[in-house]
Amino acid sequence: MQKTWYALYVRSRAEKKVSQELEHIGIEVFLPLITRVRQWSDRKKKVEEPLFRSYVFVNIIERDYFKVLQTPNVVRFVSFEGKAVAIPPVQIEAIRIYLKEPEEVDLEKIHEGQLVRIKRGNMEGLTGRMIKYQNKSRIVIMIDAVNQLIQLNIPRSRVEILQE
Repeated sequence: MQKTWYALYVRSRAEKKVSQELEHIGIEVFLPLITRVRQWSDRKKKVEEPLFRSYVFVNIIERDYFKVLQTPNVVRFVSFEGKAVAIPPVQIEAIRIYLKEPEEVDLEKIHEGQLVRIKRGNMEGLTGRMIKYQNKSRIVIMIDAVNQLIQLNIPRSRVEILQE
């Protein structure tokens, strides 16, 4: 039998606990976590939080369906018309790739109007001008291709500054 990825809806703030419990009973689990800085009145602290709150992904065969549902804090499978929705493995892989992108990049600051080249990814080799920062680690660049301007929102770590 072939394994299929499914999304589970779990009780609020129980994602890590459900993930551990499912791993303990031999179920393949994927809980995408991101690190965020949280501010309290007296300190700042880095904490790992689920990328998708109240969701855990499982890779199971059909006979494990009810075993998963019986796990404490599991509410239900994400479903459509009463049937659990299978998630294509490429989507799970896309999430894994997204999580590998560095959040905080200690790279030379790019200024508006500077010429940059995309150094990795689907658009590798294209050059364009930096328009603005989307946030601390993502920029928007404008690429002139076939007399059409294309605007891309891309991680800062994927571009390099070109000398004009």
